[in-house]
Amino acid sequence: MTRLRFNTAREVFETFPSAGKVIATKPAAEHPLAFLRRLAQGPAPAEAIAFCAYVLPRREAVWWAAQSLRAMLPPGTAPDQGLAAAEAWVRDPRDETRRAALVLAEAGDPAQPGTWAAFAAAYSGGSMVEGHAVPCPPDLTAKMARIAVLTALGRRIGRDHQAALRNCVEACIRLADDDGKPTS
Repeated sequence: MTRLRFNTAREVFETFPSAGKVIATKPAAEHPLAFLRRLAQGPAPAEAIAFCAYVLPRREAVWWAAQSLRAMLPPGTAPDQGLAAAEAWVRDPRDETRRAALVLAEAGDPAQPGTWAAFAAAYSGGSMVEGHAVPCPPDLTAKMARIAVLTALGRRIGRDHQAALRNCVEACIRLADDDGKPTS
């Protein structure tokens, strides 16, 4: 069973025009995971990270970002509060945990990937402002998840960067295609 809500990569771009601003490669009428693999093997593999953030549903996008960040932590390093808040929201996606993630993100260090993961969770729905109905734009979770993962990847160099990027893409594919069957 797939968790994807899109049949083609083109549908992702039609749903989220902002994806076209960060992904220069034009989609064809191909399966989203086939397009993702093409991006990962193309001349600008960081575009694959952006596509991962947009193709997954919001909760899965936050989980993907959190898993990606956790995998890039040095051994023995505890996650920062932002990453922990994002993971807490994935496990318990109530408005209270989403708001807690927003509080941590707003107080967090923008240089830390976990801060952006917390923003991804915080902007997953509901109101952006406490006490007022200010709905979150539908693409904001994807934008924040992308920033989180790219910020963490930016700290890697050479083969370590390439391996981490490949691991992030593979984590997205596992989340999107949860039946365990390889996709073309």
